[in-house]
Amino acid sequence: MSYRRMVWNGLCLILLALAPARTTLAGEPTNQKETDAAKAKAAKTAAPPKAAKPMSPEQAAWEKLLEENLGSYYLPLYKKEKERGSESAWDYVKDDPRLPRALLIGDSISRGYTLAVRHLLKGKVNLHRAPENCGGTANGLKKLDIWLGDGKWDVIHFNFGIHDRKTPPEEYEKHLETIVERLKATKAKLIWASSTPLPPQGKDMDDNDIVQRNQIAVKVMEKNGIPVDDLYTFIKPHLAEYQNPKDCHFNGKGYDVLGEKVAEEIMAALGEKFVTPKTTPARAPSAK
Repeated sequence: MSYRRMVWNGLCLILLALAPARTTLAGEPTNQKETDAAKAKAAKTAAPPKAAKPMSPEQAAWEKLLEENLGSYYLPLYKKEKERGSESAWDYVKDDPRLPRALLIGDSISRGYTLAVRHLLKGKVNLHRAPENCGGTANGLKKLDIWLGDGKWDVIHFNFGIHDRKTPPEEYEKHLETIVERLKATKAKLIWASSTPLPPQGKDMDDNDIVQRNQIAVKVMEKNGIPVDDLYTFIKPHLAEYQNPKDCHFNGKGYDVLGEKVAEEIMAALGEKFVTPKTTPARAPSAK
């Protein structure tokens, strides 16, 4: 081998040693042409993104309201319900202008029976609910104008109690008086719902607190001429069948039964007789 050939071979070996190692996975593009081809193939085989259903301005405004008010616990639940295609208590309600409008204000118990009431009053009443778990009276004082919105209400069925079970009685009464004054200004027919019982052996729950709050509320409602939907007395004998163990919430059948009572009261406020539909309303999920 000539001296020149030996030098050339040595340089080649040095260049190979210095060159970065390159490994290629099966199918991985190694140049721009292959990269472009891979992108084109992926674009053809990728599933098209699900197009969002177009919303009316009114529905878009409602969805924005939910985003702003449902909170970190209920907003994810609502979104999961929508992903599953399930009905939700907070679904947008497009009013039939021929029908009266009714609003439900209340905590998770109210949320639980909302769908049952909506199904029972279908074709009779546009049944809405406040865009959140309304909680206690302190929250009601802050949010009432948001819940009422700008529309006209024919009936408002409302409750505060379970979240107020540790609110001092004098404060609870004062809050209710202020809330009632604001609701009366709407000119709607008002219905107060007594708070449902707390279960025995429930965590941080003493039913005596609810009995006391219900007594205070009745005094305020009688003073203001507001009828009482006594859900406490109505459901009390049936807790073993309808209420979840050690939990203030109800099972699906329990919410159906409560929903029927609420629907009856709303129709009575409108001067109409309530007739139970032949079809059974969809069971609402256990609400919290």
